[in-house]
Amino acid sequence: MRISNLNPAHDIGASSWLIDIEGHRLLLDAGTHPKREGRDALPLYERIPAGELDAIVISHCHHDHVGSLPIAARRYPGAHVLMTELSYFLVERVLHNSVNVMVRQRDELGIREYPLYSHDEVDDLAPRIQGFRYEREIEWAAHHKMRAGFVSPTIEFRDAGHTLGAAGVMVRGQRETLFYTGDVSFHDQTLLKAARFEDVQADVLLMETTRGNRQTPASFTREAEAERLAEAIRATLKRKGSVLIPSFALGRTQEILGLLALLMRSGHIRRQPVYVSGLGRVFTEIYDLEAHRTHRQHSNLMLNQALDLVVLERGQIDQMRLTGGRMFVLTSGMMSENTAAHDLALRFMGEERHAILFVGYVDPQTPGGRLKASHPGRPFLFSRTAGEAVRRCEVAEFDLTAHANRQDLVDFVGQVAPRTVVLGHGEPEAQAWFETTLRKRFPKIKCLRPGPGETAEPVAYG
Repeated sequence: MRISNLNPAHDIGASSWLIDIEGHRLLLDAGTHPKREGRDALPLYERIPAGELDAIVISHCHHDHVGSLPIAARRYPGAHVLMTELSYFLVERVLHNSVNVMVRQRDELGIREYPLYSHDEVDDLAPRIQGFRYEREIEWAAHHKMRAGFVSPTIEFRDAGHTLGAAGVMVRGQRETLFYTGDVSFHDQTLLKAARFEDVQADVLLMETTRGNRQTPASFTREAEAERLAEAIRATLKRKGSVLIPSFALGRTQEILGLLALLMRSGHIRRQPVYVSGLGRVFTEIYDLEAHRTHRQHSNLMLNQALDLVVLERGQIDQMRLTGGRMFVLTSGMMSENTAAHDLALRFMGEERHAILFVGYVDPQTPGGRLKASHPGRPFLFSRTAGEAVRRCEVAEFDLTAHANRQDLVDFVGQVAPRTVVLGHGEPEAQAWFETTLRKRFPKIKCLRPGPGETAEPVAYG
């Protein structure tokens, strides 16, 4: 088995792994780097050796895992494209939205390489995509290999609990097995229940390390953190301020809307409209439609029925009055330029009564990250287009992550009992923590950290 890291950077970056197993080649994920532009954001597809790629497997539909799928599919037209059936319902909308964003960035920021693919390419890709249920074994070798008498390796999707459709991927060959966690949550969220990885065992474990640089306090509970968020919302509305919660359109938005719906139902916050972006509304409708297929809590809670959701029109933010207390759950979670969250934050900053409440990971080098690190009354650089700003509004952070805490992942390594662990999808200090901890706790397990473009050769059998 050979495992090549195609992420172009040492950080979380663009998730993409090439797996060579028993004469077959599999691409696990085809992401884009959220902090890079143009072709610099793509995985290192040129490092894939000449020849055939048998299949492309997508763990879930966040851009850092799926954003370059049309490009990978273009390079390897004979490859199967496989994902869970829940991701199948999401992927075309995610990719069409990516085209729209790239076109806008070309026009507004002058990025001439954009768009890297077109709406037509997304439409042409759709018939190649196959969606499968969790816990079903699937052969993925190329058709001509199967006809020639090759024994195909298999994959199996396991519910990762991270977002709708997210999966860990079990890869089984004749002599060795690999399990890829993708992005995983071992705790229940407001809507989605924890990952179902209980009986996973494999020779090689390819594992995310997102929260390796963050220790969770022993006294922490998600319920207490949700109540702390509810209290911040109540306090802001009481002083006639408005609330902005920047969030990712897929997953984080629906989890926050679920929490708001439960708080309004119980009377802990007053019923009122919640303003959302169009893409957040689209994914919320899919969450509702697919609730019966999803391993989730509150399966009868339909968000579009429980909440008065109002989709913000482009340009509406500039004219809206923010008096009387309004609630906004807007993309993007990083407050990227030319998004509603970015523009509304600029209006919020100057008034003490308003609150901007972060509920997930925010990269320090993004506008959201710089805002989160700012100090009241002191100028800071918010973004390229907005320049410097002075923040007077309340800013707070709440740990409602959809990623596994680091100790849970260490325990998972003990459960899987692999011969080799390959670390990825985390900042360098996060990966370093896992490497040190795993070597100390499991000295017989080989621990590898391949850098961009590097190949690891775990000895999984023998």
